[in-house]
Amino acid sequence: MSDTLKRASDYHIEVHDSPAGLDADVWDDLLAQQSHPTPFMQHRYLLALEQSGSAVARTGWQAQFISVHQGPHLVAAAPAYLKAHSWGEYVFDWAWAEAYQRHGLPYYPKLLVACPFTPVPGNRLLAVDDAARATLGQSLLALAQQSNLSSVHLLFATDGERAVMQQQGWMERAGVQFHWQNRPQQPWLSFEEFLGDLQRDKRKKIQQERRKVSDAGVRFEVREGRDISEADWDFFYECHQRTYAAHGGSPYLTRAFFQALADTQAEHWLMFVATLGSERVATSLLAIDRQQGVAWGRYWGCTQAISCLHFEACYYQPLAWCIANGFLRFEGGAQGEHKIARGLLPSPTGSAHWLAHPAFASAVADFLARERGGMDHYLDELNDRSPLKRSATD
Repeated sequence: MSDTLKRASDYHIEVHDSPAGLDADVWDDLLAQQSHPTPFMQHRYLLALEQSGSAVARTGWQAQFISVHQGPHLVAAAPAYLKAHSWGEYVFDWAWAEAYQRHGLPYYPKLLVACPFTPVPGNRLLAVDDAARATLGQSLLALAQQSNLSSVHLLFATDGERAVMQQQGWMERAGVQFHWQNRPQQPWLSFEEFLGDLQRDKRKKIQQERRKVSDAGVRFEVREGRDISEADWDFFYECHQRTYAAHGGSPYLTRAFFQALADTQAEHWLMFVATLGSERVATSLLAIDRQQGVAWGRYWGCTQAISCLHFEACYYQPLAWCIANGFLRFEGGAQGEHKIARGLLPSPTGSAHWLAHPAFASAVADFLARERGGMDHYLDELNDRSPLKRSATD
């Protein structure tokens, strides 16, 4: 189902209450034209989130996908959601919501442009050119104003996308993640060679951590794509549930969601399974794009507490695999300064925000300016803690 939002010059804009209202091939063709496409923005991934019951109105994610058409052609589109809370976003605005509440103003619902539960930087405002992208941004704002929403938020977008929104009066917010980058001129040929380029104390620590896992008798198997069996996915989900339960929660994503990934997007998934004797004890899941040479750490879990198993499953096994397969980058996910010591270095991220209330918009703008200054200092401090020898970065 879709509704016409407005007509702007020769553009026709629609709002869809489900990604199913947009042609999958056309969406993916548009995504492929972008500067930073990821598997998480493919139509089948977004559709799986809805059809599995993971990102639906009942869980606080009501789809409001925006599409911009020029004649019969789709020229811009974005995954947008009416949000009834701020869970599953990884760019935290809880303090803003509390401030609204203290002043007797509703913060929810808000409009969110993002990939649910997926803090992976990349394109969000898909467009054939800058003019169509600007129209898409204007359409998001028009939808928020027509629906009397408190705000619109664009998360983990590209530099170019945030620049478009800044030109339309949105505020930018800075963040940081931790990514491993292969050497551009002379890629590492093995994990051991990579370790050789780390400072001595960092190298010894990693070797000690890996030895603890090996001495405990843990071994790893790697499965990719269609080689990941249903039993593997079942065990992964059991571990996934345990991870959330350990923190007093339950997973955002359903077992049906991961089944959809196995059925429709198998080529983008890589699983590490840890065994102790004949028993499986842990697993970690990566998304991969062989064409771009990029891997993304996504989820992990275990059935036994084994010293340093998390580091082995989530960092060392993936990094060794990336190096062996000639990958250029491994993104370790949201947060985690401890990743620096494992060779994942700080990488800036950003989001853009629009608030309808003038006084709150002014206050948030002041806050973001101060936060941005602090973030610049923080990034400098993090970069000074690089575990790489200076010669390895020259």
